[in-house]
Amino acid sequence: MSTRDPRVWLVTGASRGLGRAVTETVLEAGDRVVATARKPEALDDLAERYGDRVLPLALDVTDPDAVSAVVAEAAERTGRIDVLLNNAGYGLAGGVEEVSGQQVRDQFEVNVFGALRVTQAVLPVMRRQGSGHLLQMSSIAGVTTYPNLGMYCASKWALEAIGETLAQEVAAFGIRVTLVEPGEFRTEWSAGSMVRATPMPEYDAVLAKRRHGLSGAYADLQPGDPRKAGEALLAVVDAEEPPLRLLLGNNAADLAPGVLRQRLAEWERWDGLARTTDFARQDAGS
Repeated sequence: MSTRDPRVWLVTGASRGLGRAVTETVLEAGDRVVATARKPEALDDLAERYGDRVLPLALDVTDPDAVSAVVAEAAERTGRIDVLLNNAGYGLAGGVEEVSGQQVRDQFEVNVFGALRVTQAVLPVMRRQGSGHLLQMSSIAGVTTYPNLGMYCASKWALEAIGETLAQEVAAFGIRVTLVEPGEFRTEWSAGSMVRATPMPEYDAVLAKRRHGLSGAYADLQPGDPRKAGEALLAVVDAEEPPLRLLLGNNAADLAPGVLRQRLAEWERWDGLARTTDFARQDAGS
């Protein structure tokens, strides 16, 4: 057990998956957690095991009034919020042509706007404290893209842009931001929590492998251990200089550098054309 004072974490989407695993890991480490979920009864066992160190609260991140009320209650009852883990989110499977407009709006409402609402509600608390750490749950899909996951990837790319910008805006207040980019972890993400578009037969051959991969068939076979992800996040929060981006899992750590090298190589190949589009420079003496 650490000799430091316990931190207070606010975790969204704490009832299952990575959110649940991180919540349990943090509690075992001696910190306190405001654990939120749409169905907080799923957290009752944590309250029985950890008593008043865990505060389960109902929260739907798509409800602005609920977000404001829950953050205010959390700050009042615990006295502070040291770490926010924006974890609430889900996957949308479907080709770009297959997904409906409503499915896309719902995806962004939770994954992007929900995270933004909670962040905006927590920031005044952290600014008053003069400290805090925002952990934004992105994905390796926020670094690269995958067929049949275009809208999910788009939501994570949006979250990455917001987080990178925010890190520059809040550093002066003593607030740190880390974008967490997990690879494949053993959760229900590709099974019960996945929303799927209606398949178009025109894409049967193109997307067959990806559809199967996101069918839930491999939900218990992914290499990533959610509890070890929780331990990694504790290490990041403890770090004197935490990273802006944190890859989790061997597959993410292997893939991301190669993706960036490919981009650099392509930019270099087309550098000459890129430099043809500015106005002509005027000679210094003219």
